[in-house]
Amino acid sequence: MEKRQLKALSLVSVGLIALSGCGGIGKMNKYVENIKYTVDPNPLIVQGDSVAVAINGNFPGKYFYKKAQVELTPALVYTGGETPYKTAFFQGEKAVGNNTVIPYETGKAFTYAHKVAYTPAMAESELMVKILGKQGKDGKKQLEFTPVKLADGVITTPYLMLNDDKVLLAKDAFVRITDHSQDATLNYLVNASNVRPTELKDADIKAMADFIKTMKTNPNIVAKNVSIDAWASPEGELSKNENLADDRAKSAKTWAKGELVRAKNDSAKADAFYTLNPRGEDWEGFKRAMQASSTVPDKELVLRVLEMYPDLTKREEEIKNMAATYKEIADEILPQLRRSEVKLNYQRIGKTDAQLTEMSRTMPDSLNVEELLFAATLTTDLNEQLRIYKETERVHPTDYRAANNVGYIYMLQNKLDEAAAQFTKANGITDNPVSTNNLGVVARLKGDRKQATELYTKANAAGPEVKYNQGLIDIQNGNYSSANSNFGSTKSVNAALAKLLGGDAAGAQSILDGATDKDTATGHYLAAIIAARQSNCAGAATSLGLAIQKDGTMREKALKDLEFRNCKGSLGL
Repeated sequence: MEKRQLKALSLVSVGLIALSGCGGIGKMNKYVENIKYTVDPNPLIVQGDSVAVAINGNFPGKYFYKKAQVELTPALVYTGGETPYKTAFFQGEKAVGNNTVIPYETGKAFTYAHKVAYTPAMAESELMVKILGKQGKDGKKQLEFTPVKLADGVITTPYLMLNDDKVLLAKDAFVRITDHSQDATLNYLVNASNVRPTELKDADIKAMADFIKTMKTNPNIVAKNVSIDAWASPEGELSKNENLADDRAKSAKTWAKGELVRAKNDSAKADAFYTLNPRGEDWEGFKRAMQASSTVPDKELVLRVLEMYPDLTKREEEIKNMAATYKEIADEILPQLRRSEVKLNYQRIGKTDAQLTEMSRTMPDSLNVEELLFAATLTTDLNEQLRIYKETERVHPTDYRAANNVGYIYMLQNKLDEAAAQFTKANGITDNPVSTNNLGVVARLKGDRKQATELYTKANAAGPEVKYNQGLIDIQNGNYSSANSNFGSTKSVNAALAKLLGGDAAGAQSILDGATDKDTATGHYLAAIIAARQSNCAGAATSLGLAIQKDGTMREKALKDLEFRNCKGSLGL
């Protein structure tokens, strides 16, 4: 039995000697390093969760045995395993097959491109090319050539991306000080400007008088000024009407001032508190009243006739004639034009921050939705904000903002599923771009980039934060030009990263210099990479030092990171 084993071993040895002899695949293996390769990129780099490689190769002349076949397989080799790329097939001039033919005398160049899915083990790997040579009938004679290293791999810089997705809070519309007005109209008899006692009994006049009396007792109401517009009806003489409008404005002021002073409003004593606007005769008001009237006969004919007279004096005379002819004009149209419109402008001052905070705890049902939403912004305590938003949701269940903002707090508390339920609820109340954007963030964080993109497209109206969020997906997908576009003028670590990955190191540095999140371990580490890509090894060392101060694990990462391959002796690690 021992002799049979020795005999078999001898046969194998003879076979190997034959394969490695002066011709065939044995000789091809002996000179395998004569095959030339150019690899792009070198080192390899992950992009869009894949590691792509492009190879320009060349088999030299008098190398490729005419009856040989070759299977060429690039592979990423790492501790514990390897990941092969697709195999390329070649054959000599006299070999049987349908593969790329390599002429013996001249040799031949070839191109190759493929990509594989990235795995973390590839971070410390080498790109090797493995060749299996075959010859003989049906390729029964085989020989594995000596593997050749093509490149280092893989740069993983895209994975520096921060998860700084922009989750949106639905904003309140709370305004503490709001402008209001109380309006009243004083009407006058023809050619008169005195305020009649009977006029003071009109509902709008009494309402203004009552408002002035109660205003003094309410410290949250502050009178700002009074404006008065006064007119005369257009059937009188022009100059007389102008004087009449002026007198009516003054009489209205006297009435309003008297009411305010009696109510002890000190600011109302000054003449500057009042703005008088005598408007003269009200021709436009006459036309509007005529058009709106349902009782004046032939009103369209009357207006056409009157508009035939560009001369104001003639028109005034005709209006007077019309009023004598049409009782409705005299009784209904003209009296309402003899007036002063009094507008008391005031401000209503809302509750103080302290009042809102206290009432959100003790009597939330008494606050409107804007007050409650605003009250939540007066604290930085997430649990207190959550309590107020939940109260808002209870008191005002038809306002989507409360449900959305509960979800917003859940996101800050890393309660992803609870947040998603709230954003869905908010959209169920009112389909809105804010909650839709937030659902996009949830989708991305759960790994569904396609759904996230669909949601961001729908949520575009929510603001620039939506584009920023899409920019994060663009980085992950390896679409760096689109990421740069979506980040716009934003200055952040991620915006700088996208610019760097797009090949613009100087532009990345400019963005990072203005980034608000640059003073972080990741920010400083990115600064080191940017410096290294610009052959600034001293700058890379300084930034790495700062990164390691923030996070000690950055030291081990930098020692293995191919971004620093050209600065190895200068980093001080």
